[in-house]
Amino acid sequence: MPAAVKPEAQDAAAPFVGDKAPDFTLPALGAATDTVRLRDLLDHWVVLYFYPKDNTSGCTVEACDFRDSFATLKRAGALVVGVSRDSLKSHQSFQTKHDLPFILAADEDGATCQAYGVWVGKSMYGRSYMGIERSTFLIDPKGRIHHLWRKVKIPGHVQDVLEVMNKGK
Repeated sequence: MPAAVKPEAQDAAAPFVGDKAPDFTLPALGAATDTVRLRDLLDHWVVLYFYPKDNTSGCTVEACDFRDSFATLKRAGALVVGVSRDSLKSHQSFQTKHDLPFILAADEDGATCQAYGVWVGKSMYGRSYMGIERSTFLIDPKGRIHHLWRKVKIPGHVQDVLEVMNKGK
């Protein structure tokens, strides 16, 4: 996606490449405290990924891919933060069951999902509803969105994130 062009399908308020990443403070597991704040993570690359639901098949595969590449991401200077609207209790179960070494943040009220434009209309089996669009934001150490992926296809995604991050250094 070109940095200068705002995608037409994207919410006008949603951030895009080159924008300052919206700050957030969320309850979290795996952080130094019981909350995670974007401003506290800067000076690192931040891989901020939004996923629909703990312990579902696609979200589990995605989380395990990040887990399996966690050491490589860390060596490259990145911190990984997964965000969904699930509760901390749900995150605890998900983190424990799959040995996830990165931060999981609970956006129960959806404010962060809205700020990043990932709370979108969806449809399945003829039913319309609101949900999280699987998306990843690569935020540079200065707090700018370096790259973003929307409607993420899981196979190969973590490798794409690493490649883009390494090119951006």
